[in-house]
Amino acid sequence: MKNTILTFFLVLFTLTLSAKKVKFAVDMSGIAISPFGMHIAGDFQTLAGFSGGDWMSNTTPLTQETADTNIYSIVVNIPAFAKYEYKFINGDQFYEAEFVPFESRVNYNFNDNRWLYIDSLANDTTFIGAIKFGGNAPNGKKLVRFFVDMTNETVSSNGIHVAGDFQMWNTATDILYHFVDAPDGVYEVINYVDSSTTYNYKFYNGNSSGDSEIVPSACNVGGNRSILTFNDTLLNTVCFSSCGICVTGINELSKNAVKIFPNPSNNVAQIEFNDYSYKTIVITDINGNVVKSFGLSNSNVLQIEKENLNAGMYFVNVKYADNTISKTKFIFQ
Repeated sequence: MKNTILTFFLVLFTLTLSAKKVKFAVDMSGIAISPFGMHIAGDFQTLAGFSGGDWMSNTTPLTQETADTNIYSIVVNIPAFAKYEYKFINGDQFYEAEFVPFESRVNYNFNDNRWLYIDSLANDTTFIGAIKFGGNAPNGKKLVRFFVDMTNETVSSNGIHVAGDFQMWNTATDILYHFVDAPDGVYEVINYVDSSTTYNYKFYNGNSSGDSEIVPSACNVGGNRSILTFNDTLLNTVCFSSCGICVTGINELSKNAVKIFPNPSNNVAQIEFNDYSYKTIVITDINGNVVKSFGLSNSNVLQIEKENLNAGMYFVNVKYADNTISKTKFIFQ
Protein backbone atom coordinates (compact mmCIF):
# COMPACT_ATOMS: atom_id res chain seq x y z
CA MET A 1 0.00 0.00 0.00
CA LYS A 2 2.81 2.39 0.91
CA ASN A 3 4.53 1.66 -2.41
CA THR A 4 1.30 2.37 -4.29
CA ILE A 5 0.86 5.71 -2.56
CA LEU A 6 4.50 6.60 -3.15
CA THR A 7 4.21 5.74 -6.84
CA PHE A 8 1.07 7.90 -7.13
CA PHE A 9 2.78 10.94 -5.62
CA LEU A 10 5.90 10.42 -7.76
CA VAL A 11 3.75 10.40 -10.90
CA LEU A 12 1.83 13.47 -9.69
CA PHE A 13 5.10 15.26 -8.89
CA THR A 14 6.52 14.44 -12.34
CA LEU A 15 3.39 15.72 -14.11
CA THR A 16 3.46 18.89 -12.02
CA LEU A 17 7.07 19.58 -13.00
CA SER A 18 6.27 19.16 -16.69
CA ALA A 19 2.87 20.86 -16.57
CA LYS A 20 1.99 23.88 -18.64
CA LYS A 21 -1.01 26.18 -18.35
CA VAL A 22 -3.08 26.03 -21.53
CA LYS A 23 -6.16 28.13 -22.25
CA PHE A 24 -8.82 26.73 -24.56
CA ALA A 25 -11.40 29.27 -25.73
CA VAL A 26 -14.25 29.33 -28.24
CA ASP A 27 -16.14 32.25 -29.78
CA MET A 28 -19.90 31.56 -29.83
CA SER A 29 -20.93 34.81 -31.54
CA GLY A 30 -24.25 34.40 -33.35
CA ILE A 31 -24.85 30.89 -31.97
CA ALA A 32 -27.49 29.98 -29.38
CA ILE A 33 -25.91 28.37 -26.33
CA SER A 34 -27.29 25.04 -25.14
CA PRO A 35 -29.07 25.13 -21.76
CA PHE A 36 -26.56 22.47 -20.73
CA GLY A 37 -23.67 24.84 -21.31
CA MET A 38 -20.45 24.74 -23.31
CA HIS A 39 -17.92 21.91 -22.93
CA ILE A 40 -14.67 20.71 -24.42
CA ALA A 41 -13.59 17.10 -24.97
CA GLY A 42 -10.19 15.76 -25.93
CA ASP A 43 -7.33 13.43 -25.16
CA PHE A 44 -6.02 15.76 -22.41
CA GLN A 45 -8.89 15.40 -19.93
CA THR A 46 -7.40 12.64 -17.77
CA LEU A 47 -4.04 14.43 -17.55
CA ALA A 48 -5.84 17.64 -16.62
CA GLY A 49 -7.55 15.90 -13.70
CA PHE A 50 -11.10 15.47 -15.01
CA SER A 51 -12.92 12.28 -14.05
CA GLY A 52 -14.28 9.67 -16.41
CA GLY A 53 -11.43 9.55 -18.89
CA ASP A 54 -10.68 11.28 -22.17
CA TRP A 55 -13.19 12.39 -24.80
CA MET A 56 -15.94 12.78 -22.21
CA SER A 57 -18.54 15.29 -23.41
CA ASN A 58 -19.88 16.44 -20.04
CA THR A 59 -16.96 16.60 -17.59
CA THR A 60 -15.04 19.68 -18.73
CA PRO A 61 -17.28 22.77 -18.81
CA LEU A 62 -16.28 26.09 -20.31
CA THR A 63 -17.08 29.33 -18.50
CA GLN A 64 -18.44 32.50 -20.10
CA GLU A 65 -15.68 35.04 -19.54
CA THR A 66 -17.97 38.00 -18.84
CA ALA A 67 -21.71 38.51 -19.04
CA ASP A 68 -21.38 40.69 -22.15
CA THR A 69 -19.03 38.43 -24.14
CA ASN A 70 -19.53 35.43 -26.40
CA ILE A 71 -16.21 33.87 -25.36
CA TYR A 72 -16.24 30.65 -23.31
CA SER A 73 -12.97 29.29 -21.95
CA ILE A 74 -11.07 27.11 -19.50
CA VAL A 75 -7.45 27.00 -18.32
CA VAL A 76 -5.94 23.58 -17.61
CA ASN A 77 -2.56 22.26 -16.53
CA ILE A 78 -1.26 19.54 -18.85
CA PRO A 79 2.21 18.17 -19.64
CA ALA A 80 4.25 20.11 -22.15
CA PHE A 81 6.09 18.76 -25.20
CA ALA A 82 3.04 16.85 -26.36
CA LYS A 83 0.35 17.06 -29.04
CA TYR A 84 -3.30 17.24 -27.96
CA GLU A 85 -6.55 16.78 -29.87
CA TYR A 86 -9.92 18.27 -28.94
CA LYS A 87 -13.34 19.59 -29.98
CA PHE A 88 -15.75 22.15 -28.57
CA ILE A 89 -19.28 21.00 -27.65
CA ASN A 90 -22.40 23.17 -27.54
CA GLY A 91 -24.12 21.12 -24.88
CA ASP A 92 -22.99 18.02 -23.00
CA GLN A 93 -23.45 15.25 -25.56
CA PHE A 94 -20.86 14.34 -28.17
CA TYR A 95 -23.34 14.60 -31.03
CA GLU A 96 -23.43 18.31 -30.20
CA ALA A 97 -19.72 18.68 -30.98
CA GLU A 98 -18.68 21.21 -33.60
CA PHE A 99 -17.89 20.23 -37.19
CA VAL A 100 -14.21 21.08 -37.50
CA PRO A 101 -13.29 22.58 -40.90
CA PHE A 102 -10.82 20.68 -43.05
CA GLU A 103 -8.05 23.26 -42.65
CA SER A 104 -7.99 22.84 -38.85
CA ARG A 105 -8.28 19.06 -38.64
CA VAL A 106 -5.55 16.54 -37.99
CA ASN A 107 -6.63 15.05 -41.37
CA TYR A 108 -4.38 11.98 -41.37
CA ASN A 109 -6.43 8.77 -41.55
CA PHE A 110 -9.51 11.01 -41.80
CA ASN A 111 -9.07 12.34 -38.24
CA ASP A 112 -11.38 15.37 -37.87
CA ASN A 113 -10.22 16.68 -34.48
CA ARG A 114 -8.59 20.03 -33.72
CA TRP A 115 -4.99 19.83 -32.49
CA LEU A 116 -2.19 21.81 -30.94
CA TYR A 117 1.34 21.05 -29.75
CA ILE A 118 2.60 22.36 -26.41
CA ASP A 119 6.33 23.03 -26.76
CA SER A 120 7.17 25.22 -23.77
CA LEU A 121 7.43 25.13 -20.00
CA ALA A 122 7.63 28.92 -19.72
CA ASN A 123 5.79 30.42 -16.77
CA ASP A 124 2.93 31.79 -18.85
CA THR A 125 -0.28 30.47 -20.40
CA THR A 126 -0.34 29.01 -23.89
CA PHE A 127 -3.29 30.61 -25.69
CA ILE A 128 -3.93 30.56 -29.43
CA GLY A 129 -7.01 32.75 -29.25
CA ALA A 130 -10.77 32.19 -29.11
CA ILE A 131 -11.54 30.05 -32.15
CA LYS A 132 -14.96 30.47 -33.74
CA PHE A 133 -17.20 27.45 -33.04
CA GLY A 134 -17.00 25.32 -36.18
CA GLY A 135 -14.49 27.77 -37.64
CA ASN A 136 -10.79 27.95 -38.39
CA ALA A 137 -9.49 31.00 -36.56
CA PRO A 138 -10.15 33.72 -33.99
CA ASN A 139 -12.33 36.63 -35.09
CA GLY A 140 -10.55 38.82 -37.64
CA LYS A 141 -7.80 36.28 -38.31
CA LYS A 142 -7.05 33.71 -41.01
CA LEU A 143 -5.52 30.28 -40.58
CA VAL A 144 -2.24 29.48 -42.32
CA ARG A 145 -0.92 25.92 -42.07
CA PHE A 146 2.77 25.55 -42.87
CA PHE A 147 4.29 22.27 -44.13
CA VAL A 148 7.95 21.43 -44.69
CA ASP A 149 9.54 18.15 -45.75
CA MET A 150 12.83 17.36 -43.98
CA THR A 151 13.42 14.07 -45.81
CA ASN A 152 16.79 15.20 -47.13
CA GLU A 153 17.96 16.74 -43.84
CA THR A 154 19.21 15.55 -40.46
CA VAL A 155 16.60 16.98 -38.11
CA SER A 156 17.93 19.13 -35.28
CA SER A 157 17.35 18.01 -31.70
CA ASN A 158 15.93 21.51 -31.14
CA GLY A 159 13.11 20.80 -33.58
CA ILE A 160 11.89 22.36 -36.81
CA HIS A 161 10.59 25.93 -36.61
CA VAL A 162 9.05 28.59 -38.82
CA ALA A 163 9.64 32.30 -38.32
CA GLY A 164 8.48 35.36 -40.21
CA ASP A 165 7.28 38.91 -39.96
CA PHE A 166 3.89 37.61 -38.76
CA GLN A 167 5.55 36.77 -35.39
CA MET A 168 8.52 39.20 -35.27
CA TRP A 169 10.96 36.64 -36.73
CA ASN A 170 11.17 34.71 -33.47
CA THR A 171 12.95 31.46 -34.38
CA ALA A 172 12.08 29.65 -31.15
CA THR A 173 8.33 30.08 -30.68
CA ASP A 174 6.65 28.22 -33.56
CA ILE A 175 7.78 24.61 -33.60
CA LEU A 176 6.47 22.25 -36.28
CA TYR A 177 5.01 18.84 -35.39
CA HIS A 178 5.36 15.51 -37.19
CA PHE A 179 2.26 13.31 -36.99
CA VAL A 180 2.88 9.57 -36.70
CA ASP A 181 0.60 8.95 -39.68
CA ALA A 182 2.09 11.75 -41.79
CA PRO A 183 4.55 11.04 -44.62
CA ASP A 184 8.10 10.57 -43.40
CA GLY A 185 9.86 13.89 -42.93
CA VAL A 186 6.80 16.17 -43.11
CA TYR A 187 6.38 18.69 -40.25
CA GLU A 188 3.60 21.24 -39.83
CA VAL A 189 2.18 24.02 -37.66
CA ILE A 190 -0.93 26.23 -37.64
CA ASN A 191 -0.68 30.00 -37.24
CA TYR A 192 -3.30 32.77 -37.25
CA VAL A 193 -2.59 35.96 -39.17
CA ASP A 194 -4.30 39.08 -40.48
CA SER A 195 -6.12 38.85 -43.79
CA SER A 196 -5.07 40.57 -47.02
CA THR A 197 -1.49 40.91 -45.83
CA THR A 198 1.76 39.73 -47.38
CA TYR A 199 4.04 37.85 -45.01
CA ASN A 200 7.63 36.69 -45.42
CA TYR A 201 8.91 33.60 -43.65
CA LYS A 202 11.50 30.80 -43.55
CA PHE A 203 11.85 27.36 -42.06
CA TYR A 204 14.59 26.63 -39.53
CA ASN A 205 16.25 23.29 -38.82
CA GLY A 206 16.72 24.23 -35.18
CA ASN A 207 15.72 27.32 -33.20
CA SER A 208 18.30 30.00 -34.00
CA SER A 209 18.82 32.35 -36.92
CA GLY A 210 21.84 30.37 -38.12
CA ASP A 211 19.61 27.32 -38.66
CA SER A 212 17.55 28.90 -41.46
CA GLU A 213 17.03 27.32 -44.83
CA ILE A 214 18.42 28.91 -48.00
CA VAL A 215 15.40 29.62 -50.18
CA PRO A 216 16.25 29.23 -53.90
CA SER A 217 16.09 32.35 -56.07
CA ALA A 218 13.27 30.83 -58.13
CA CYS A 219 10.85 31.08 -55.20
CA ASN A 220 12.23 33.70 -52.81
CA VAL A 221 11.28 37.31 -52.20
CA GLY A 222 14.23 39.14 -50.69
CA GLY A 223 15.67 35.80 -49.67
CA ASN A 224 12.49 34.61 -47.94
CA ARG A 225 9.37 32.66 -48.79
CA SER A 226 6.25 34.79 -49.17
CA ILE A 227 2.48 34.40 -48.82
CA LEU A 228 -0.45 36.76 -49.39
CA THR A 229 -3.35 35.87 -47.09
CA PHE A 230 -6.94 36.18 -48.27
CA ASN A 231 -8.46 32.94 -47.00
CA ASP A 232 -7.71 30.15 -44.55
CA THR A 233 -4.84 28.39 -46.30
CA LEU A 234 -3.05 25.05 -46.30
CA LEU A 235 0.28 25.80 -47.96
CA ASN A 236 1.94 23.34 -50.30
CA THR A 237 4.47 21.00 -48.68
CA VAL A 238 7.93 22.16 -49.71
CA CYS A 239 11.29 20.53 -49.26
CA PHE A 240 13.61 22.38 -46.86
CA SER A 241 15.74 24.81 -48.90
CA SER A 242 13.78 23.97 -52.05
CA CYS A 243 10.92 25.41 -54.11
CA GLY A 244 9.04 22.12 -54.46
CA ILE A 245 8.58 18.71 -52.91
CA CYS A 246 11.48 16.47 -51.94
CA VAL A 247 12.18 14.00 -54.71
CA THR A 248 14.61 11.12 -54.28
CA GLY A 249 13.34 9.18 -57.24
CA ILE A 250 10.46 9.43 -59.70
CA ASN A 251 8.84 6.29 -61.07
CA GLU A 252 7.15 6.30 -64.43
CA LEU A 253 3.45 7.04 -64.21
CA SER A 254 2.67 3.54 -65.47
CA LYS A 255 4.00 2.12 -62.19
CA ASN A 256 2.02 4.54 -60.04
CA ALA A 257 -0.98 4.81 -62.33
CA VAL A 258 -4.03 6.60 -60.96
CA LYS A 259 -7.53 6.00 -62.28
CA ILE A 260 -10.21 8.68 -61.79
CA PHE A 261 -13.86 8.15 -62.65
CA PRO A 262 -16.19 9.53 -63.62
CA ASN A 263 -14.02 12.15 -65.26
CA PRO A 264 -15.47 14.74 -65.73
CA SER A 265 -17.55 14.44 -62.56
CA ASN A 266 -20.57 16.39 -61.33
CA ASN A 267 -20.34 15.73 -57.58
CA VAL A 268 -18.05 12.86 -56.54
CA ALA A 269 -14.91 11.50 -58.21
CA GLN A 270 -13.45 8.13 -57.21
CA ILE A 271 -9.69 7.69 -57.33
CA GLU A 272 -8.12 4.23 -57.56
CA PHE A 273 -4.43 3.48 -56.99
CA ASN A 274 -2.33 0.47 -57.94
CA ASP A 275 -1.19 -0.32 -54.38
CA TYR A 276 -2.24 -0.16 -50.74
CA SER A 277 0.89 1.55 -49.37
CA TYR A 278 0.73 4.83 -47.45
CA LYS A 279 0.41 7.83 -49.73
CA THR A 280 -0.23 11.56 -49.49
CA ILE A 281 -2.82 12.93 -51.89
CA VAL A 282 -2.97 16.68 -52.53
CA ILE A 283 -5.65 18.18 -54.78
CA THR A 284 -4.66 21.48 -56.41
CA ASP A 285 -6.40 23.84 -58.79
CA ILE A 286 -4.89 25.03 -62.07
CA ASN A 287 -3.02 27.79 -60.19
CA GLY A 288 -1.34 25.31 -57.87
CA ASN A 289 -3.43 26.23 -54.83
CA VAL A 290 -4.15 23.32 -52.47
CA VAL A 291 -7.90 22.73 -52.14
CA LYS A 292 -7.89 19.35 -50.40
CA SER A 293 -5.28 16.98 -48.95
CA PHE A 294 -5.44 13.48 -47.52
CA GLY A 295 -3.31 10.74 -46.02
CA LEU A 296 -4.35 7.28 -47.17
CA SER A 297 -3.16 3.88 -45.94
CA ASN A 298 -4.38 0.28 -46.22
CA SER A 299 -6.65 1.23 -49.10
CA ASN A 300 -6.39 1.89 -52.82
CA VAL A 301 -9.63 3.88 -53.19
CA LEU A 302 -10.42 7.49 -52.27
CA GLN A 303 -13.55 9.51 -52.98
CA ILE A 304 -13.30 13.25 -53.61
CA GLU A 305 -16.48 15.30 -53.13
CA LYS A 306 -16.96 18.52 -55.05
CA GLU A 307 -18.57 20.27 -52.04
CA ASN A 308 -17.70 23.99 -52.33
CA LEU A 309 -15.20 23.66 -55.18
CA ASN A 310 -15.79 25.58 -58.39
CA ALA A 311 -16.28 23.84 -61.69
CA GLY A 312 -12.97 23.44 -63.52
CA MET A 313 -9.78 21.43 -63.86
CA TYR A 314 -7.93 20.01 -60.83
CA PHE A 315 -4.82 17.90 -60.31
CA VAL A 316 -4.33 14.83 -58.11
CA ASN A 317 -0.76 14.98 -56.80
CA VAL A 318 0.29 11.71 -55.14
CA LYS A 319 3.43 11.13 -53.09
CA TYR A 320 4.10 7.51 -52.15
CA ALA A 321 5.95 6.07 -49.15
CA ASP A 322 9.09 5.56 -51.27
CA ASN A 323 9.03 9.28 -52.24
CA THR A 324 7.95 8.58 -55.82
CA ILE A 325 5.29 10.89 -57.19
CA SER A 326 2.57 11.07 -59.82
CA LYS A 327 0.24 13.76 -61.11
CA THR A 328 -3.13 13.28 -62.83
CA LYS A 329 -5.74 15.81 -63.93
CA PHE A 330 -9.54 15.62 -63.62
CA ILE A 331 -12.52 17.93 -64.01
CA PHE A 332 -15.46 18.89 -61.82
CA GLN A 333 -18.38 20.14 -63.93
